[in-house]
Amino acid sequence: MGPTSWFGFSALLPGLGFQLYFLEPRTPNTPSLNHRGTGGTFGEGQDVKGEVITRSTREKNGRFTNPWPTWHYPSSASLLRFYLLDKDHSNLPPAGISRSTLLTGPVYIYNMTPQVSGTVGSGLRVTWLGHASVLVEMDGLVILTDPIFSQRASPFQFMGPKRFRGPPCTVDQLPKVDAVLISHTHYDHLDVGSVSSLNKRFGAELRWFVPLGLQGWMQSCGCKNVIELDWWEESCVPDKVMFVFTPAQHWCKRTPTDDNRVLWGSWSVLGPCNRFFFAGDTGYCSSFQEIGRRFGPFDLAAISIGAYLPRDVMKSLHVDPEEAVEIHKDVKAKHSLAIHWGTFALAHEFYLEPPVRLREAMEKNGLNVEHFFVLNHGESRVMGGEREGGGV
Repeated sequence: MGPTSWFGFSALLPGLGFQLYFLEPRTPNTPSLNHRGTGGTFGEGQDVKGEVITRSTREKNGRFTNPWPTWHYPSSASLLRFYLLDKDHSNLPPAGISRSTLLTGPVYIYNMTPQVSGTVGSGLRVTWLGHASVLVEMDGLVILTDPIFSQRASPFQFMGPKRFRGPPCTVDQLPKVDAVLISHTHYDHLDVGSVSSLNKRFGAELRWFVPLGLQGWMQSCGCKNVIELDWWEESCVPDKVMFVFTPAQHWCKRTPTDDNRVLWGSWSVLGPCNRFFFAGDTGYCSSFQEIGRRFGPFDLAAISIGAYLPRDVMKSLHVDPEEAVEIHKDVKAKHSLAIHWGTFALAHEFYLEPPVRLREAMEKNGLNVEHFFVLNHGESRVMGGEREGGGV
């Protein structure tokens, strides 16, 4: 998430103490080390080809940190300018405006129903549910990423960043979900209401794949089947699809005191017929090349393209569309879906600008623009098998 929200503001300037967090389960200060991945991990510091890979690192106080030179915490001057002087160019549509008049914007096109699930055979179907929430059907599993079905990305539903595009379906309208992937703990990616609703509907049959340090919080929400992984650790479901937690450049915070107590990252899902990469929330770093060398090519990647201006504040936190194309190339994605745009106002770029810049970046790189595509909210695309391309 970006630091434009009220909780992000308090997170970047912790002395202000604006974040109200006592209504949510608290994250333990000591990361949980049990219920870890069952499939093992790669050799220390090296992948199977003997190449160096980036391991998660902690500071002396036990908090995780970004190990790349591309990570720079925004300066106090840039933050003050961002909050007090920089102009917000997002120009969100006024409340109540008819979505039919926003022809180039994301719109509702259908509600998910269980009948659309399980019909892709050896192919893959992806449905964008808004922001970083993606429903992927592949290799006999239904996988959901960073689910948020609430109206606000906040611990409260009466304040905080509000959606300007509602979710295209409810949790009850989803097909049976087998696994949920969580990239990090910011409120627009880890929503307690959505976690509770998913847990209430699917119970212990639902597997939660989470970063190192988050298991205790998930269990306090009632989740029973939680698999907590460090970077490059892996777990199989149900022995044929491998889930690997892979690096990303970001950070974590939900309370005034839990900065980076939980790890953050991306996910590589490796099946017998398909490979899916979920970038989560990230700035650009060299580990995407490591992921591509180890697990690429991917049949599909979901990569953020929004919440990137102003760059002096956002660059380490969020890739812009041009950097998203670099990730698309680094991980050797055959196709990529643009996510993390058009749902919440988290930065200052015009809310319809990211897809335009994405297309320009693909053309500048001499790449097929259809290989890094944009979906409307609730729209699906099938890849592989007999029905590749198109919507549902």
